[in-house]
Amino acid sequence: MDLTVTTRAADFYKNEMELTTGSSLSLFVRVGGIGSGGFSAGVFKGSPDMPYRSTETSGITFCVTEADSWYFDGMTVDYDDDIDDIVFSHSRHSDLFNPEKG
Repeated sequence: MDLTVTTRAADFYKNEMELTTGSSLSLFVRVGGIGSGGFSAGVFKGSPDMPYRSTETSGITFCVTEADSWYFDGMTVDYDDDIDDIVFSHSRHSDLFNPEKG
C-alpha cells in the first residue's frame, strides 16, 4: 500500500490527539462523507484488531486495514496552514467522496 503521511500531518495529529512517539493512529473508510453521501476518512487512536498495513512518520504508526487499503492506496495525508486542518489527496482519484468516478 502506498500511503504518504507528511511530517506536518503527523505533527498535527500528535498535537490534536495527544499522541506520543510510538503511538498508533488508524485510518478507516467512512461511508457518508460531509454532504456527499460518499466516502471520507475517519481516524481513531490505536491499531486495528484485524490484519493491517502501516507506515511510520514522525514516530507515529499510521495503520489501515487490508479491507480499507483500496481507498488509501495512493493517498497523501497533509496539513494545510490556510484552513488549519488535514487535507487528503489521491494520485489516482480526483474525487475522494466517490472514488469510482475519479
